[in-house]
Amino acid sequence: MTEPTTILLVCTGNLCRSPMAEGILKDQLRRNGKENLYRVRSAGTWTQDGLSASALAVEAMEEMGLDISSHRTHHLHGDDVAQASLVIVMERAHKEALFTEFPAAARKIVLLSELAGEVYDIFDPYGSNSLLVYRRCASEIGRLLREKYAHLLELAGGEEGGT
Repeated sequence: MTEPTTILLVCTGNLCRSPMAEGILKDQLRRNGKENLYRVRSAGTWTQDGLSASALAVEAMEEMGLDISSHRTHHLHGDDVAQASLVIVMERAHKEALFTEFPAAARKIVLLSELAGEVYDIFDPYGSNSLLVYRRCASEIGRLLREKYAHLLELAGGEEGGT
């Protein structure tokens, strides 16, 4: 049996955006019967290991029927990038930083909005005390991951397609 294809989602603190994206993508894969073909992980460029996801991120995801309460932060390491077939980042600054730190991996690093043919940063809700801000962020991440799901799997080099 072959190893699952790894997709890595990266933000700054691994407290809000990337854990929400991880939960949404894992759910999408599960709904399409592909959860055993892909390993979805998340990490932060500027974090420490072991912190819980933001309480409002957890709440926003609960409203979507997804549970990320067991998420613990993970600081991004070179091994994470090396093991991933696709690295999806939330901001242009993340992409630039990863290009600089891991130039050999540049071909597999993509900005989430680029999947939709656009170039913009996913707003970081960290520090906001508004559940609405987190809902909007989760909704935007979810929209991009759903709309470009098949393309994302193609980029990852795993099994193609799926709806």
